[in-house]
Amino acid sequence: MTSTEVRTFSVPGISCEHCVRAITGEVGAVAGVESVSVDLDAKTVTVGGGAEADIVAAIDEAGYDVA
Repeated sequence: MTSTEVRTFSVPGISCEHCVRAITGEVGAVAGVESVSVDLDAKTVTVGGGAEADIVAAIDEAGYDVA
């Protein structure tokens, strides 16, 4: 049985529910991603699965920069 790698990314530009929906949609479409959680207060995105470079690219595609 394999475990899914979970990564947390700091995304300082997150400020509202629109940000959450945009990031969740883009990152959720990345191959291998099993879960996406956005914390508005902490300004973080936690992702289970997927390749790190693909996740960072998806966050960028949503219009946000990973710190």
